[in-house]
Amino acid sequence: MQDYYPFQEVEKKWLKNWEDSNLHKTGDDPDKENYYVLEMFPYPSGNLHMGHVRVYSIGDVIARYKRMKGYNVLHPMGWDAFGLPAENAAIKHGNIHPKEWTWDNIAHMKEQMKAMGLSYDWDREVTTAAEDYYKWTQWFFTQMFNDDLAYRKESTVNWCPSCETVLANEQVVNEACERCGTEVDKRDLEQWFLKITDYAEKLLDDHELLDGWPEKVKTMQKNWIGRSEGTRVTFELPELDKELEVFTTRPDTLFGATYMVLAPEHPYVKELSEGTDKEEEVEAFVKKAKKQKEQERTSADSEKLGLFTGAYAVNPVNGEEIPIYIANYVLMSYGTGAIMAVPAHDQRDFDFARKYGIEIKAVIQPEDQKEELVGSEMDEAYAGPGHLINSDKYNGLSVEEAFDKMAEDFSEAGFVEVETNYRLRDWLISRQRYWGAPIPIVYCEECGPVAVPEEDLPVKLPHDVEFSPTGESPLKKVDSFVNTTCPECGAPAKRETDTMDTFVDSSWYFMRYADPKNDKLPFSKENVDQWFPVDQYIGGIEHAILHLLYARFFTKVVHDMDLTDHVEPFTNWLAQGMVLKDGAKMSKSKGNVVDPKDILAEYGADTARLFILFASPPEKDLEWSDKGVEGADRFLNRVWRFVTENLELIKNSKTELNPDNLDKEAKTLYRTMHASIKKVTEDVGQRLNFNTAISAIMELTNEVYSYLNDRSQEDTDTALIEEVAENIVLLLAPFAPFITEELWEYIGKEGNVHRAEWP
Repeated sequence: MQDYYPFQEVEKKWLKNWEDSNLHKTGDDPDKENYYVLEMFPYPSGNLHMGHVRVYSIGDVIARYKRMKGYNVLHPMGWDAFGLPAENAAIKHGNIHPKEWTWDNIAHMKEQMKAMGLSYDWDREVTTAAEDYYKWTQWFFTQMFNDDLAYRKESTVNWCPSCETVLANEQVVNEACERCGTEVDKRDLEQWFLKITDYAEKLLDDHELLDGWPEKVKTMQKNWIGRSEGTRVTFELPELDKELEVFTTRPDTLFGATYMVLAPEHPYVKELSEGTDKEEEVEAFVKKAKKQKEQERTSADSEKLGLFTGAYAVNPVNGEEIPIYIANYVLMSYGTGAIMAVPAHDQRDFDFARKYGIEIKAVIQPEDQKEELVGSEMDEAYAGPGHLINSDKYNGLSVEEAFDKMAEDFSEAGFVEVETNYRLRDWLISRQRYWGAPIPIVYCEECGPVAVPEEDLPVKLPHDVEFSPTGESPLKKVDSFVNTTCPECGAPAKRETDTMDTFVDSSWYFMRYADPKNDKLPFSKENVDQWFPVDQYIGGIEHAILHLLYARFFTKVVHDMDLTDHVEPFTNWLAQGMVLKDGAKMSKSKGNVVDPKDILAEYGADTARLFILFASPPEKDLEWSDKGVEGADRFLNRVWRFVTENLELIKNSKTELNPDNLDKEAKTLYRTMHASIKKVTEDVGQRLNFNTAISAIMELTNEVYSYLNDRSQEDTDTALIEEVAENIVLLLAPFAPFITEELWEYIGKEGNVHRAEWP
């Protein structure tokens, strides 16, 4: 027998065994509890990287452990398969279709996952770019359209000139495309949105249901949604005979509002200046402001630029006319795109007023200051607590008292409405690309936008498409796709040529796994609620806002459709850390990439898994170490030699283990064994501390070697050695699935170790 672990032949043997026996099929024993563990599915780029190896190994340990603990386990995998890289590959190479590129990559990555020993139920595999999946993505869109949760409007959008598509606000990082890093431009386009703002309150309040989520992630989401309590105030615009609404959290400062500011993109800007001597100057200012990046416009350090429009608004509390400016620091994407400016009590407004010679009127008096504040004498804005001055009958009230009293009075007067405002914007889902789920809308001159009926879904992507970097969807050039008939009146009509943001696809895939072959619905309520919500979800912290927020939104929509009883998708969420090398994230540009294929070829899957699980707690970043990999390999070979060199003792033990009859060294080994079982069980089952669990198995292995050192066979308690060997193999099984299968067979056990009972 070999004195080292022959991983290549062992892996080949057990991969065939598992596949032939369908070992990882989802359990359906009605007498067992169900457990759903899920890692975020990947984009099929073609190759696994070490980040994949880490996150999938974490999930696999949990799945294997739960099966051994007697649960029915759902542990599926699929592919987030739509997206830009496939289309860019078609443009770059010219001789490969996005579908072919994607499916080739899926096949390759699937084999890599199997080689890693990952225990997925491949019978439940989903691919978002497959027609039997995106049919239901389109179905969800049509349901939302019919329920007024999907709508179309013209808006200024983020445009990536490199990817040549629209980006959601969440996909712009530091004014650049999160995917390619190119500086983002602004364009005005008709776009489709999902009304996620209708669920803002629920998305915030239901954080209290997420006890198994990191507080950091919940805080990130809360800040992104950004609830603020305040009032919507209406100002009259005499020049237009219209009203201008602003949202403010400080109605108590209304008497101090001395000017208004509109975002350059506000629709009233053109109306106010059209036909006046300010028209050309306003147009030039708007054009200049639009070229500025959002971060540049709103940064505290940036110069605040403005221009008087020549028009006035009427302050509703005192009837005074106050000038209307446009300024670069006000954004159309936040609030109403207009603000009332109170320069005495807001530093940004103060700086702007000083710069442009606008009146500053103090209306809040600090309690500890005897001399009344005078706006013209102030050196900076006062934003602290105090009581009201220069505010008519409200003088003397504290800020808090004034807020309530003025909100009440002004609401009765009809120009103030108390409301909650959110930073969260509706979800822009239109993309001017080919490789995505087509938005299932038909445009009819008579009927307007009409949803494609369910019986006509999916709206299929045509295969023969010309790919060119024009910024328009390639679908626009496919007449057979564009030209159709109206589902309502039968007249000639045109199809929508935009496709959906790929985040739509990934916002419900975790439900499809529960019922992946259903061709009547995305999933049945009975099947999804058998497994839902996901007990343990695992993925990168970079998805804390985008994907997790959208998935929560979709789940609430699905709940309101009565397709699930649950309102949250993930009970527990683990954000795994990155894999670093030389202190930096692995990347080709840095030349510090370690290819999993090389590690598998030299050391095998068990070593790769064991190292990446032992080197760091799962939520912390992991520093790659070649010596650490070698150490993991040495440990596995140590376990291999312990079992194979003592097979005669292990298999031929004739005695029952009696702890009372053990000598001192044997009792130490016995206690270490039970302490290790307890430690590994708690670390894997409760704390997800895999590194300390592996450390406990290593300590037990060291202890058994210490016990056997220089002992004769007659002095060895063979029953103890048999039990230690069995438990080492069982405890190690979730971490190193191949070697433990082989050793389980060696020690004479029937069946698969991964179906054995946890000690």
